[in-house]
Amino acid sequence: MAARARSAGLLLFRRVPAPEVLIAHMGGPFWAGKREGAWSIPKGEVDPDEDERAAALREFAEELGVEPPPGEPVDLGGFRYSSGKVVRVFALEAPGFEVADLVSNTFEVEWPPRSGTRREFPEVDEVRWCGLDEARPLLVTGQRPVLDAVLALLIAEDAVGDDGAGDDS
Repeated sequence: MAARARSAGLLLFRRVPAPEVLIAHMGGPFWAGKREGAWSIPKGEVDPDEDERAAALREFAEELGVEPPPGEPVDLGGFRYSSGKVVRVFALEAPGFEVADLVSNTFEVEWPPRSGTRREFPEVDEVRWCGLDEARPLLVTGQRPVLDAVLALLIAEDAVGDDGAGDDS
């Protein structure tokens, strides 16, 4: 039995004043003009001998055309799509991160269908910060639970900060 393809992604977040995440609108003719369910965490397939964290960082750079910010991503776990595909998602706090010039990698597809004409499209055609409530309907269904995982991470970090654990001051 063939091994199922693995995917990994990097979700940036910031806390200003309420939590926000950086999501990407999928490019290409199928997603053009669509809003809800047409956004994604920057992600992609993990190469056979590649570490999932390394793949998440690589895919982020390929899809957005910019290196991810420095820091140690937190593993939020695997998230299963209805198709059975599992995406391992890593989160990284990046309060000052902005994408000035989106330069996504591209893919080629026959368009219009059955025309015999092949066209090239960007994998991502827009990227933006948005609050968790705004992001939920925008993300593809299988990625929506990732927002709950980010919120749980923030609540856990705030709880640690509230009791003084890890506070060096």
